[in-house]
Amino acid sequence: MIYIYDDSFDGFLTVIFDIYDLKIQPADICRERNHQPSLFAEKRTIITDGHKAGRVLSGIKKKLSLHGVHGIYKCWLSEQVGIEMMLFRYISYAIKSKRNIENDFSDSDVLEVSQVVKKINREIHRMHAFVRFQKTRDGVYAATIAPDFDVVTLLAPHFKERYKSQQWFIYDTKRQYGIYYDLSEVVEVKLENAQWQGRNKVSRLVLAEEEKEFELWWKSYFKATSIEERANIKLHLKHVPRRYWRYLPEKV
Repeated sequence: MIYIYDDSFDGFLTVIFDIYDLKIQPADICRERNHQPSLFAEKRTIITDGHKAGRVLSGIKKKLSLHGVHGIYKCWLSEQVGIEMMLFRYISYAIKSKRNIENDFSDSDVLEVSQVVKKINREIHRMHAFVRFQKTRDGVYAATIAPDFDVVTLLAPHFKERYKSQQWFIYDTKRQYGIYYDLSEVVEVKLENAQWQGRNKVSRLVLAEEEKEFELWWKSYFKATSIEERANIKLHLKHVPRRYWRYLPEKV
C-alpha cells in the first residue's frame, strides 16, 4: 500500500495513525506532489486530521525526549527521498520499545535520524550567519533565502529575539513561502506573483534609498579591509561555501 498525504506534518502524522488503525503496512509514504502514478501499486490518499495527528504526537512524546520529538520534525523538513518511510520505522521502533531509543545507533534508522538532524542544525546555523536583511521603502527589513532544506520556520525564534524591535520578512524563494514578524508575532506568509531580481534577491525597486547607499559602503569596507596576499581561499570556502554567497552583498 502506498499512502499519499498533503504537504504537511499533520498529514504525515495522520498517515501514521491510519497505518496502525488499518493494520496495513506501507510499501511507501509520499507527499502528493512527489507521487508518481503506477498502474500496479495500490494507493490510499489520506485526508489530514488534526485529532489523529495529535494522538500520534502525544504517543511519540511519551516515548521520546523533547529533543527527540523535535528531531522527527526536523527530519521531515529535510525533504529527502524516502524520509517518510525512515521516520515511520523510527517511530514504530520507539513506540514498541520499552526504553528510549534515541541513542541506539546500532539501529540504522536511529543513526540516520541523528545524521539528518545534524545536517538540518548545520543549515539553520548557517542561515543565522548568512541571512542579510535589506530595508524596504515601507520600513520592513526583507531577506530572501533558498536553503538546501526547508528550515525557514525554524529560523523564527533566533531572528525574533535578535530583531525584536524591527519588522522583518524572510522568504524562501525555492519553496515559495516565508515568515513575517510584525513586532508581536511571527506568521507564515505566501506571496502571489512575487518578483525578484538576479539570484532571487529583493528587488532594488522596493529598497529604501539609504539601503542602496549602505550596500555600496559595505562593499567598499570589505574591499578595503581585505588583504589579497593573505587570502586563504580553501579556508574561506570551508566557512563560507559558494552556495551561500548569493546572500552576501560583498559577493554580488
